[in-house]
Amino acid sequence: MPRPKKCRKVCCMPVVNMFAPSSYEDCLSMEVIVMTIDEYETIRLIDREGLSQSECSKYMNVARTTVQQVYNNARKKIADALVLGLPLEINGGDYTICDKKELPCSFCGCNSIFFK
Repeated sequence: MPRPKKCRKVCCMPVVNMFAPSSYEDCLSMEVIVMTIDEYETIRLIDREGLSQSECSKYMNVARTTVQQVYNNARKKIADALVLGLPLEINGGDYTICDKKELPCSFCGCNSIFFK
C-alpha cells in the first residue's frame, strides 16, 4: 500500500488560471493541459523567486525529491503547451494554502525569518 500523498503548502492561488494561444478562435474545443496548483507553486518558487529545490521543499513541507518530481512535471506541461500550442489550465492538486501561522512564507507578506 503506497504512502498517502502529503499536502503541499502554497502561498496563494494564481491570479490567472488559464492561458491559451491567441491564434485559436475556439480554445474550448481543444485539448487542455492541466497544471496543478502545487506544480504552479514550484515554478513560482524556483523560477520566479529564485529558490533552490531544497529551499522550496522546506517551504512546501515536502521532501526535496518530491519537489524535483513536481517541478519536472510542471516544466513538461509548460513545454507541451508552448510547443503544441495548447491551452494551459492551473487547477487542482494536493495542497494547502499558507495560513500565516506555521513556518510563514515571507513571499505572501508573513514576515518570516525562515528565508532571511
